[in-house]
Amino acid sequence: MTKLILTAALTGAEVSREDTPHLPVSPVEIGEAAARAREAGAAIAHIHVRDQQGKPSQNREIYRQAMTEIRKRSDIIIQVSTGGAVGMTAQERIQPVSLCPEMATLTTGTVNFGDDVFYNSYGMIESFAKEMMEYGVRPEFEIFDVGMIHTAMRLVHKGIVTGHLHFDFVMGVPGGIPAKGNHLTHLIDQLPEGATWTVAGIGRHELPMSAMGIALGGHVRVGLEDNIYYRKGELASNEQLVARIYRIAKELDREVATPDEAREILGLKALKAC
Repeated sequence: MTKLILTAALTGAEVSREDTPHLPVSPVEIGEAAARAREAGAAIAHIHVRDQQGKPSQNREIYRQAMTEIRKRSDIIIQVSTGGAVGMTAQERIQPVSLCPEMATLTTGTVNFGDDVFYNSYGMIESFAKEMMEYGVRPEFEIFDVGMIHTAMRLVHKGIVTGHLHFDFVMGVPGGIPAKGNHLTHLIDQLPEGATWTVAGIGRHELPMSAMGIALGGHVRVGLEDNIYYRKGELASNEQLVARIYRIAKELDREVATPDEAREILGLKALKAC
């Protein structure tokens, strides 16, 4: 198997400081959290940012500050969100891509998200993909259900997205694909040859789906965006969640990739300079 890429989803848009005191909110805190996650074994930091009141934001300047703080402290790959938060406009959501991070998420469909709707029209998806290609940013296709894989491939067949293809299966969101083993293998079966994939189990599904991802040759995303508990009733930090998967991978004789090794696996070094 290729080496395991661990992604730390540090903050997200849903969790608050009231939910857990371990949530990094300011750019400095996000930079520090990314460095600790890197030390624990993560190769990618998936980041959202917050404003001064702690509310979700896609403000370009706040992203710039957070990316600067991350780069001060480690060589971890920065992956920005273009999902933002439910209700944000496309213009808001796309802002951080122009800062030329190495990666950005690209959700390829609309999904019920608990009581809300996370809306992504095809026109919006195509526009986001074109902007990512313009700035030399590798998309990570965020997949909440099977049909989203086929929408992602539509971008590929039209020649909008080129180069290495990487998918993130987000499993267990109420309204999205359930976090079950047979669903994961079905998603894997839909991928084109040569594509890589990560699995992100939400809430209590994080640990079992991570273990499956390791065993099946995929990659794994953990972090406070997806799950705030180490075990029932025990709050976790980002680095604790990363370190646990690192230990499990070692026990299963799956080597863990450094950021530079992850760059090779994901084809990031072939991207044009911004």
